[in-house]
Amino acid sequence: MGKHFEHMSYSRRKYIRGIPQSKITKFTMGNTSASYAYRASLLSLEDKPVNHRSLEATRVAVNKVLTDKLGENGYSMRILPYPHEITREHKFMGFAGADRLSEGMRAAFGKPTDRAARVTKNQPVVVVEVNENGVDVAKNALNQGLSKLPMSGRIIVERLERRESEVDARV
Repeated sequence: MGKHFEHMSYSRRKYIRGIPQSKITKFTMGNTSASYAYRASLLSLEDKPVNHRSLEATRVAVNKVLTDKLGENGYSMRILPYPHEITREHKFMGFAGADRLSEGMRAAFGKPTDRAARVTKNQPVVVVEVNENGVDVAKNALNQGLSKLPMSGRIIVERLERRESEVDARV
């Protein structure tokens, strides 16, 4: 498990007014009912809050590469972290004469502006399952998605073991 974040999570929707909706439209894509031989995962190498816009951009980039190369039914993809945390921003005026209009840092709690997911070290962010012919495509797609995230990461590929029920069904 990674280190603890510096502040408590600000996520109690019951007490917060004006929370923006999450930009992530789908968390699972592709053919999720099929069984695949390989799993490629994009792991975080640091503890960071990841903005919901970054997660959506990652999803779009990875999905575009996978659908172009493997088709709609050739893969299964999941975005794992959910943006629970609500980020706040203190609007500060930065133009001439702003000192007469603004309150400065007085009551600078801020207004809700975005959502973020708390991602810890070695936590999977995106998981793609493919067959043997799609392993290189999945690694390339996850590399494209990593460029959209505000953190460093690594891609690992592992072979999935087949369940006994699948082996019996094919015999």
